[in-house]
Amino acid sequence: MAVGSGRFLTGSTMGHVMRMTLTGSFGITFMFLVDAANLFWVSLLGIERLVAALGFAWTIQFFSVSFGIGMMIAVTASVSRFIGAGNMPEARRQVTVCAIVAFMMQLLVAGTLFVFRREILGFAGASGETLELAARYLAITVPALPVMALGMVGSAVLRAEGDAYRAMAVTFSSGVVSMIIDPLLIFGFGLGLDGAALAVVTARVLSALLSIYFVVGIHRLIAPVSLPDFCRLFWPFALIAGPAIITQLSTPFGNYVLTSIVAGFGDSAVAGWAVVARLTVLAFGGLFALSGAISGIFGQNYGARDYGRVEATYRDALIFCAVYSLVAWALLAAATPAIISAFGLGGTASDVIRAFTLIAAGGYLFNGALFVANSAFNALDRAYVATMFSWIRDGILLWPVAAFMAGFLAAPGAIYGHALSGIFAGVIAAFIGWRYVKSLGRPLTA
Repeated sequence: MAVGSGRFLTGSTMGHVMRMTLTGSFGITFMFLVDAANLFWVSLLGIERLVAALGFAWTIQFFSVSFGIGMMIAVTASVSRFIGAGNMPEARRQVTVCAIVAFMMQLLVAGTLFVFRREILGFAGASGETLELAARYLAITVPALPVMALGMVGSAVLRAEGDAYRAMAVTFSSGVVSMIIDPLLIFGFGLGLDGAALAVVTARVLSALLSIYFVVGIHRLIAPVSLPDFCRLFWPFALIAGPAIITQLSTPFGNYVLTSIVAGFGDSAVAGWAVVARLTVLAFGGLFALSGAISGIFGQNYGARDYGRVEATYRDALIFCAVYSLVAWALLAAATPAIISAFGLGGTASDVIRAFTLIAAGGYLFNGALFVANSAFNALDRAYVATMFSWIRDGILLWPVAAFMAGFLAAPGAIYGHALSGIFAGVIAAFIGWRYVKSLGRPLTA
């Protein structure tokens, strides 16, 4: 029975899933729409090497963003449990601990990426002027990662509390500003690629300021912590954050592997893959949002020991995932000619885009199921299981499958291989996740 005062402890679980996911997907999709617009404005400069450089830079920076997403998942899970249990003083102290840890960890990540950016880009397949352009882009954007971490923590806290609309407003507002200044910096001031990087930095800073205002100024969800408080709350948080971060890092690792395979087919193939990477997060932003959105619903009801609502949330999330994926795939397939025309790409680049929009995008039906299962595992004390399934997909299956298919079908084959590895991992994870959720609150049998 629900014992706390959380917003997710009563009402329709499907209603909560839809409200949190749609508002979250709007915010995330808009954020990545800004990134896609960034790529579009750069493509208008007519230099394919610049588009390829952004593709390499995004692949590297995706590691740090995914690191932050892992922290967000842990923040949402740990804070929402206290809210569900009705322990608001402890929830406030937990927020402070999360913010400190996230900032310091991203500071370490940013320093590592900044120092070794050229070496990492070289391993990904970048070379010559393309490598130097990507390295310069990273030199401008990477220092803003610790600030971005504060914004991500704030957004996660808002979701844990159930404030979907303010969480959406954080990304939406910063995105609007970025959309305005992006073409101004790139074309108006003639900064080109540097202007695109500065627009990203501006969006990150604004996002952090807004989320801090909403968490501190509106919800008062923060409190001072003593050293004993920090130690006491850090370790339970770390037990979720550690596996969650490792889980999230599997996706950029997979993208890194795929980029290195695609890079063997030239800059045109990498340019096509850069567009596909943006299309993925733009079209399937709802699935990425679903994983973070339902973590708070799982956490509050798990904290309140209402296991029936936990099970209902899992079921409704899978249903939502299936419908969303099919609609997004259909829209991508219909828009394929317009997408290729908009970015002005031809040859291998257009083949890579078609491989994704017409066929491989369908695999996100199963990737979405993996996201749902992982969200449940992270919020329900089985974070290491989520880590296992994600790395089965990206660390074990992806390289051999993608490389094998690329040997027969060139760059598009790598895209198909990525989809197949996701299908396999998604089916198994969703089934095991369902069995685990069903077992909560019941005696386990052999």
